[in-house]
Amino acid sequence: MATIRNLKIKTSTCKRIEKELHSYEKEVEREAAKTADMKDKGADPYDLKQQENVLGESRMMIPDCHKRLEAALADLKSTLAELAETDEKEGPEIEDAKKTVADVEKQFHTDDA
Repeated sequence: MATIRNLKIKTSTCKRIEKELHSYEKEVEREAAKTADMKDKGADPYDLKQQENVLGESRMMIPDCHKRLEAALADLKSTLAELAETDEKEGPEIEDAKKTVADVEKQFHTDDA
């Protein structure tokens, strides 16, 4: 049984994972710049290898976040559909959930392009 409380939780989950994804994307940019800078300055090979490992780990987190975000989005959509069947179609929580779904879907469309 879908409730407004469950909807709030699932909406917050989507927002949190989306924020986490943006954070990892920024981290990859930062670490890539740092790695390039280290290569340009001729850093110690061991330090450079460690920095490349850090960059690799950050890059691995992005696909993981995408999968979790897709799962959370599907969960949120199903909860919205359940609430629509119980005639709960109005309210700030439902509007927030619909906005979150639109934002996340827009994110996926820009990533695919």
